[in-house]
Amino acid sequence: MGDAVGQMLASAIGIAISPLPLIAVILMLATPKGHANGIAFTAGWLVSLAVLVTVVVLASSGGGASGDDDGPASWTLWLKLGLGVLFLLMGVKQWKGRPREGHAAEPPGWMKAIDTFTPGKSAGLAAALAVANPKNLVLAVGGAVSIAASTASTGGKTAAALLMVLIASLCTLLPIGVYLLGGQKSAKVLGEWKAWMAAHNTAIMTTVLIILGAKYIGDAISGLAG
Repeated sequence: MGDAVGQMLASAIGIAISPLPLIAVILMLATPKGHANGIAFTAGWLVSLAVLVTVVVLASSGGGASGDDDGPASWTLWLKLGLGVLFLLMGVKQWKGRPREGHAAEPPGWMKAIDTFTPGKSAGLAAALAVANPKNLVLAVGGAVSIAASTASTGGKTAAALLMVLIASLCTLLPIGVYLLGGQKSAKVLGEWKAWMAAHNTAIMTTVLIILGAKYIGDAISGLAG
């Protein structure tokens, strides 16, 4: 299991530090329907991510061997190589697309209408941000493929997949936890989180994507050469 966890950890953290889901939850919690919408959003995020990770792990684990019963399927290594290159390109794009000094990024249109959301619409938004957002989709697929390509047993891969979903969902679970348990101080704490993530996300995500890209490419080349 340790190998599987180590392989997916960076991808899970990359999803967890995504600013949009965290900001979405915080904005929802400040609306009249905040309690119901926040819980629906978190549930939609967890379920969508769990389904995606499960499907990818099962498909990758059953994709055939590379000629070595103890090794990953060769196509998973080629996929990791492609994902590594894609991570590098995404990191460069993320940095080039950063807001210039003195300018704020334009918020998505749904943020302006978030106070009109219903629980169903909140869950749908969560699903879109979890598995339809290109960055999160690539990170989730990459982490799931890494679990499938690890040397862990079936039980170990299952546990690693569950852990990946939980870690990747911290961006929604933590705000809900603070809201439910933080009392009167929760609004201040969540507001500070939102501001910090909005201010520093570009630098953090660029670093994560570049490191992931280098790691995936290195792992793939090592596996293919072996």
